[in-house]
Amino acid sequence: MNSNGSEILVDVDGSVTTITFNRPDALNALTPTMLVALDQAVGIAIDDPTQRLVVLTGAGRAFSAGVDLKALGDRALTNGVVGDILDVPARALTDKLSNGAIVTIAKVNGFCFTGALEIALACDLMVVADEATLADTHAKFGLRPTWGMSQRLPAAVGLTLARELSLTARNVKGVEAASIGLACRSAPGDQLNAEVAGLVEQILGNSDGSLAAYKDLYRVAEQHGLTDGLAYEAATDYPITDTDSRLDGFR
Repeated sequence: MNSNGSEILVDVDGSVTTITFNRPDALNALTPTMLVALDQAVGIAIDDPTQRLVVLTGAGRAFSAGVDLKALGDRALTNGVVGDILDVPARALTDKLSNGAIVTIAKVNGFCFTGALEIALACDLMVVADEATLADTHAKFGLRPTWGMSQRLPAAVGLTLARELSLTARNVKGVEAASIGLACRSAPGDQLNAEVAGLVEQILGNSDGSLAAYKDLYRVAEQHGLTDGLAYEAATDYPITDTDSRLDGFR
């Protein structure tokens, strides 16, 4: 099933929802209405029991160039903050991507800057084209992160490297992104779709209950540290119903 909107495309293929940023002439720059539509589309996928995985990507040459500052008009940006008109839907979106019960993948096909990188970092996995360009450019424009960059970037690459990337605002190509842990994989641009399709196939071959458990447990690991995480792992039960059928023939 395909569903087209003015700023995003939603494609449901079996148990996978692919959401495409669809402003290619503006390098898929993020507007307030686009963020609301993204949040709603991800929420629908998470709430649909037939859906197991969400893939985010961009049309044309970019994943997304980040916030479309032109969409803010004459609104003042006080203390480097883009404001609730963007922050509220963006935080709702990143929360769903990180904490929703199904796996989320950012397929970064091209430029991925600042707010768009915050969205990609909120996904469980990021796969990038070798030729893609990623950067945290907040400091270049007198802005500060408000969608999770300061927490998720260090979690991905380590605090020292996160500082260097944010303080320099330098570009990172896709190959480097994979080598430093910003992305889990990279592939030549003309092979990116196949690379993500293979990853999706591997994930979907596993137990829904186990995937949901891992998603929750890794969330706790990221947010609470080793001691609390170990206690949580030992104390938490998950409704995994296919264990016997998956072990059949191995016992």
